[in-house]
Amino acid sequence: MNRVGFAERQRPPVVLTVPGLNNSGPDHWQTLWEQSRGDCERVNLGRWANPNRNAWVTRLDAAIRQIDGPVILAAHSLGCITVAWWGALQNQAYGWPVTGALLVAPPDCDRAETPDMIGNFGPVPRSQLPFPSILVASRDDPYIFFERAHSMGKYWGSRFVDVGHCGHVNAESGLGDWAFGQALLDQLIDDAQGLAISNDPRPPLIRSAAPLRGASAQPAHR
Repeated sequence: MNRVGFAERQRPPVVLTVPGLNNSGPDHWQTLWEQSRGDCERVNLGRWANPNRNAWVTRLDAAIRQIDGPVILAAHSLGCITVAWWGALQNQAYGWPVTGALLVAPPDCDRAETPDMIGNFGPVPRSQLPFPSILVASRDDPYIFFERAHSMGKYWGSRFVDVGHCGHVNAESGLGDWAFGQALLDQLIDDAQGLAISNDPRPPLIRSAAPLRGASAQPAHR
């Protein structure tokens, strides 16, 4: 690693939030993180109500390239599939410039009943992501079967976290600023910074979180 690269890696990561269909509203945890944390900013993917896979991946790529330092992605729903496509189409070295991703409630774009506006993001990529990742899934997510979410995590090389019954893990789930999700994000940040300080080229090992199931994730309010 050259001196410039090492200096860049030592910078605190910028967290890019990547929303899904119809963007994330004022009560969504992504919006609340952007308001309360100093490290989060939203990627403007455009065409929120009528998304296009190639356009979203291109906009995500542009946002990542504008950051002069490490990047962590915090994606929700269709934003997760966008991140997976970016990882499949890019040839970044493992862990740079994207040093990690939190992937929350990805939908299954391959289901026969999937609306066309989401289905055009399929087939779901099966490539391992070129950065550490955590996939968070709910047992009663209406947009994906729990077992399918687990399989997608295996494709992507993600650590899988079961948050119990939290619906689509969105504003309607009553999570507020979702402290458990922030703890997972902070793990990714700490691991990325630890790797930069050690100057160790090996992929970071994502620490286990306890509990992994829904006790620390606020249950959905029905």
